[in-house]
Amino acid sequence: MDHSALLARLDEKWALDLLSQMVRHRSYSETDGEQVLASFMVDKMRSLGLEADLQTVAGTRVNAIGRLKGTGGGKSLLFNGHLDTNPATEGWTVDPWGGLVDEHFIYGIGVSNMKAGDAAYFCALKTLVDAGIRLKGDVVLTYVVGELQGGVGTVAAIEQGVRADYFINSEPTDLQAVTMHASAFTFVIELTGNTRHLSKREQAVDAIVAACDLIPRLNAMKFSNALSAEHESINRVHVGVMRGALGTELHEWRAPQVADFARIKGSGRYAPGQTQASAVADIGRELDALRERFPGLKTHIHVEKQEGHRLMPAFEVAKDARIVRTINAAYAQVRGQAQPTGAIAPPSFFGTDAGHLYDALGMEGIVCGPGGRYNTMPDERVDIADYLDMIRIYMLCILEICELS
Repeated sequence: MDHSALLARLDEKWALDLLSQMVRHRSYSETDGEQVLASFMVDKMRSLGLEADLQTVAGTRVNAIGRLKGTGGGKSLLFNGHLDTNPATEGWTVDPWGGLVDEHFIYGIGVSNMKAGDAAYFCALKTLVDAGIRLKGDVVLTYVVGELQGGVGTVAAIEQGVRADYFINSEPTDLQAVTMHASAFTFVIELTGNTRHLSKREQAVDAIVAACDLIPRLNAMKFSNALSAEHESINRVHVGVMRGALGTELHEWRAPQVADFARIKGSGRYAPGQTQASAVADIGRELDALRERFPGLKTHIHVEKQEGHRLMPAFEVAKDARIVRTINAAYAQVRGQAQPTGAIAPPSFFGTDAGHLYDALGMEGIVCGPGGRYNTMPDERVDIADYLDMIRIYMLCILEICELS
């Protein structure tokens, strides 16, 4: 069916105004601003005729959950996005909370990650409702908090019974269909050597030199047991912190002394079908080899867990799954070309709440949203054309999955 007339009904100015309003809410993660924006979204959903309420996550943190009930007989579609944002950094040339719109972009902290995606699926449903469209299947809108703590908001939604037949997670992918992303873990490696004064350093076991030997090898790692070359393509290790000095307290005032202790902190990414335990074991084998190169060196690795954070699972969907074919067809109709699809970097290295929906519920879904190119940087912004096209693509997905009544 040709839905061109429905797509043409999109009120572009209203859509941009809504996104600007959302940006003007300071919804930093784990602040009261999250709750204010969640309440704002509940009011918006109720004004559209959805059953909508705030849902407790933990303490005063809340999700905003809405459902447009269908007439029955159709499949349900859930949209998922987070309201919490990172803080604004230095280097901005526009007001991070101004919601500025110019000829090409809309700007603001969190506009890419991921308020543009949040606004896009609301506007998609609003356009259909305003056109008098009735659907057989339910449409569920979830605006969660705590994605930046590993998805605690989406986990709370799942535990409280939120689910559907299919889902679209609207994390920023520059409108590409991401069918696989990695799971992540943070590790800490401690290297203990044997100190001497620099005059006798040949007798020492230098922890800093050992760390310098190890880090490039870690950064080049791929993990074992990848299910395919595509799965292996989203394996990655990166060391982001290294300190070396004297003793576990890392005393720095005695520079002539060979460092006998180094602490390395990094992150690993592994694909569906691989495990954290296996990935840590692979790193352990690198440490075995390191000890052979540095006789007398002691090594220890542990996975770091942060209180209040969850592990974000890996995500995967078959490229011929219905939700993937649906969004591919919608993209082609809106943009007149094939949609890039697969384990596409860099989004395939990100964690998303799609992992929880896939892991806990076995839901078939896709990760596809506006933004990405200018994500988490000064003057964070989203291409207006991408934002508006995403709304149209979501409209077509709703029509295909939920079906006209």
